[in-house]
Amino acid sequence: MKLLLFKFNKIIDSHNYMRALVISGGGSKGAYAGGVAQYLINEKQRNYDMFLGTSTGSLLIQHLATNDIKKLYTIFTNVKQKHIFSINPFVVRKKGNREFVSINFLSSLFQFIKKKRTFGESKALKRNIRRNFTKEEYDQIRATKADVVVTVSNLSQNRVEYKSIHDFSYEEYCDWIWISCNYVPFMSLAVKNGYEYADGGLGCVVPIREAILRGATEVDVIILESENMEQLKVLGKNPFSLMLNLFSHLLDQVEKHDITIGKLAAKNRGVKLNLYYTPSKLTENSLIFNKKLMISWWEQGYNYAKKKHSELDSNELRGDVLP
Repeated sequence: MKLLLFKFNKIIDSHNYMRALVISGGGSKGAYAGGVAQYLINEKQRNYDMFLGTSTGSLLIQHLATNDIKKLYTIFTNVKQKHIFSINPFVVRKKGNREFVSINFLSSLFQFIKKKRTFGESKALKRNIRRNFTKEEYDQIRATKADVVVTVSNLSQNRVEYKSIHDFSYEEYCDWIWISCNYVPFMSLAVKNGYEYADGGLGCVVPIREAILRGATEVDVIILESENMEQLKVLGKNPFSLMLNLFSHLLDQVEKHDITIGKLAAKNRGVKLNLYYTPSKLTENSLIFNKKLMISWWEQGYNYAKKKHSELDSNELRGDVLP
């Protein structure tokens, strides 16, 4: 009788078990998250029921949900500014081995003349999302996954919203992916259903709590920032680059808040939380898309996850031996 009850409880637990993958915002640093996710899915055989992402995370999760990591690697490591911006507000300059951005005064001037409210436009990204994420992949995800969710910021109502793939048509959902990535005022300010929307990271960089509220019992979280600041930030030498630094600072504070709230929610609900940070600060500006760097970051992410799990496995073995 006890054996039957034990087996019954195991069946119930397996039905209630739901694993989620959460990926934070982080621009070009998303390549690092791709490497971590590749190791977790291919080597650790993690089968995720649910995926949640913000900004660059929202771009990654669609292809991870279809388990097409090879396609994702090709897309992400070949991203250039022209694939993102239809009007690029940045000029990338080099000083020695270091790349930095400054304002493209000409394009910004045209934006002011046209009475636009943003320095740049990201309609090229909108086109690329539909080119790379197909209707067939959308249908596959809806048929096989419990949920895939992107985070957006409703600026008109001053709130964060979470958009599930199960609630929208293919065209609408592609729009929400694009909106989740729109880092205003440097990218497009989108209008949808009478409201103005922007990058989900302006309200929630790491949607851990939302994954838990949607039923996740174990959550792997890829955070595209180092756990501890190792070096002083270099503040901008002109108002435009200083604005970028200030935005980065504010998003860092939002991210820390999200992680704290996520940890509390996990503790209260008995959810297992696995956090994967970057071991060091990858870049001072995540809006620079450099192929060589992104290939390197992908490899670093894979190796970091491999090393982390090797250490965890060793600790577990020692724990089995020791009393």
